[in-house]
Amino acid sequence: MAAFARSAPCWVDVQLPDLEAGKRFYGELFGWTFRAGDGPYADAFSDGKLVAALVAKQDGRMPTAWGVYFATDDIVATVARIREAGGQVITDPVRAGRAGALAQAADPGGAVFGLWQAGEREGFQKQNEPVSFCWTEVYTREKDRVDAFYEEVFGFQGTDLYTSGAHEPGASEPGTPEPEASEPGAPEPEASEPGAPEPRAPEPRASEPRASEPGVDFRMWSPAGTEPGPDTAIGGRSVITDAFPAEMPSYFLSYFAVEDCNATAGHAVRLGGRISAPPFDIPYGRMAVLQDDQGAVFAVLQPPVSGKRAE
Repeated sequence: MAAFARSAPCWVDVQLPDLEAGKRFYGELFGWTFRAGDGPYADAFSDGKLVAALVAKQDGRMPTAWGVYFATDDIVATVARIREAGGQVITDPVRAGRAGALAQAADPGGAVFGLWQAGEREGFQKQNEPVSFCWTEVYTREKDRVDAFYEEVFGFQGTDLYTSGAHEPGASEPGTPEPEASEPGAPEPEASEPGAPEPRAPEPRASEPRASEPGVDFRMWSPAGTEPGPDTAIGGRSVITDAFPAEMPSYFLSYFAVEDCNATAGHAVRLGGRISAPPFDIPYGRMAVLQDDQGAVFAVLQPPVSGKRAE
């Protein structure tokens, strides 16, 4: 039986111009470890469990960015649904050895994401724990088309939240600001793991206005067959407001759980990274949006100590 429900986020990787520098940064920041001799694709481990991967960019024109993958038990059928729902297939299904099969696609708003059909590799071996993946959300200007797309392709059930200062996504997951970010994208035709070198759109630049401003709406995604709401949410959709440049593309932002948001943000800066959105409180903890020392954007979330929403 697959470790991940159909359409659940199951993997993330980051494209970097300097793989060894990336290992140093994330090794220091999150305590991740890496095996020697992985070549251009380096698995990241926490407590001996797979949490992500770092990939050496094969083309300097590709943006430096994190990408997210959704689980499917029939990648060919999912790709067909993407086309039927108005999305774009960037890379048709490709075998990644015995590990599984992957594909890359874009939603109607242009945000790029991956698909992963597990073979010997399911995806994360650790998530929703410190220094591992805990949440993802897409930012778009085409919310109506995008909402319909994800519901048709993945069967997501939506719960809408309209912000009044800060929106609320899923249980133990954050509502987010508009950070500096870049969209993930498509791999080269061959890959050995769930992700492979991905060409992506240029990184947008913005750091002050936030999607949590009053009047901005947010939709949580719950998998098909569950009761929609915070307790079952696995991701979400926010909007890119008019406060941002028109050239900013749609993109996914992925989150990693941490024990101390403030300390993690400060440590990232000491390692040569940047803070795109300083630590701030949300109903599900304390979060920040960061850049690594090569420009890849990600978010960190410190859940409330009690495990309950902060008031």
